[in-house]
Amino acid sequence: MVPCGIFDDKAIVEELRQCIETIRKAMVQIAELHPKIASDPLALNQATRWISTKDEHAQKIITIVGDYCLCQRVKPAVFKSEKDYVECLKAHHALMQAAMRAKQGVDVIKCCGDLDHTAGDWAKMYLPEE
Repeated sequence: MVPCGIFDDKAIVEELRQCIETIRKAMVQIAELHPKIASDPLALNQATRWISTKDEHAQKIITIVGDYCLCQRVKPAVFKSEKDYVECLKAHHALMQAAMRAKQGVDVIKCCGDLDHTAGDWAKMYLPEE
C-alpha cells in the first residue's frame, strides 16, 4: 500500500454502506434458502454463494477500516486530546468487530443492526455534516 494522500471519505462511507446492504440481502437470502437446502442441490449452491458473498463483504469492511482508516486517516495529531483519539479507535474497532460477527452469523436483525449502529458512529468522523 502506497499512501497517496488522495482521500474521498464520502466514497469510502458509501462503499461501506453498500457492503452492509449486501450483507443484509445475503442474510435474508440464506434464511429463505435454508429450508430447501437438504432436498435441492440448486438451493444449496445458491446458499453457499450467498454465504461467500456475505463473508467477502464483511471482510471488505474490515479491510476498509484497517487499511484506509486506521493506517492512513487516523493519526493522533488530528485529535484535540488522547481521550478523543482513543474514542475514535474504539469506534473503528467496534465496526470491525461487528463485521467479524456478521461473518459468523446470519441473524439479520442482530448482525446488521450492530453494523448499522457502529457504521453510523464511525461515519460521523468522516462525514461530520451528517
